[in-house]
Amino acid sequence: MTFQIESEEAIKKKGRTVAMVVCWFLGNGSLIAWNSMLTIEDYYVKVFPRYHPTRVLTIVYQPFAFVTVAILAYNEAKLNTRKRNLFGYTLFFISTVLVIILDLATSGRGGIGTFIGVCVLSAAFGIADAHVQGGMVGDLALMQPEFIQSMSFSKDHLVIWDSLSLLLLLLGAVWYVLVLITMYNVFDLIGRYTPLIKCICIESRKGLMIAILSRFLFIPAFYFTAKKGGQGWMIMLTSVLGLTNGHLTVCVLTTAPKGYKGPEANALGNLLVAFLLGGIFSGVTLDWLWLIGKGW
Repeated sequence: MTFQIESEEAIKKKGRTVAMVVCWFLGNGSLIAWNSMLTIEDYYVKVFPRYHPTRVLTIVYQPFAFVTVAILAYNEAKLNTRKRNLFGYTLFFISTVLVIILDLATSGRGGIGTFIGVCVLSAAFGIADAHVQGGMVGDLALMQPEFIQSMSFSKDHLVIWDSLSLLLLLLGAVWYVLVLITMYNVFDLIGRYTPLIKCICIESRKGLMIAILSRFLFIPAFYFTAKKGGQGWMIMLTSVLGLTNGHLTVCVLTTAPKGYKGPEANALGNLLVAFLLGGIFSGVTLDWLWLIGKGW
């Protein structure tokens, strides 16, 4: 009897490990496509110098992602989540291949027609991301919220390697901006591991709300640091921003579904992703405020 119990526990442990590895790979798959577009934005700036691709591609991507995930979250109970995930990953793959084909077919030439094509593919990435993120987080919230943590770690590893690559490539020219980007991503990754330390993992919904609202203090902090502080203080502040972002994101995604069962947990996972993408969309939109008075 004891041997049978031990065998069952060993099987559960092995299954849990395999599930976490699968989540890690699925997290990679949901990020590679769009992250590749971000990595080669310097190439698009050269090919499309008149169309501001660094901002336009993101502002095209985010509305499609947000609207699609909102529609899917509203109709979550009527959808087949497995087919939804398969559609999202398939669209990611097809769109990635089409990005390469478009560049080869035009021999790297610019022009409004090619740029519109890239924007269409950017929108396709947004639609795919909405299918995958909402579907995966909803399913993982239904199965075991801790698996969401494994999925989010894939994502951060990829982002950090891209940031470090850019940093090493362009360090001599624009080191300050790249250091800020890299430090944010590095500490965001660290923050996604810190909830594993039980004493600092916030599981109280009230505590999470207080911690999240307190991050609005970063707005005046960044303002006064930009006006009167040095580069070292800005790097430190950016690092803290990344650390708190990673920590609180994992705390919310893993804590919120607890206490809910079945379809409720799945629906909540979809809503979490909808609000997450809504916040990102708002940030991307507000990014255009920096252009006011700068001649564009």
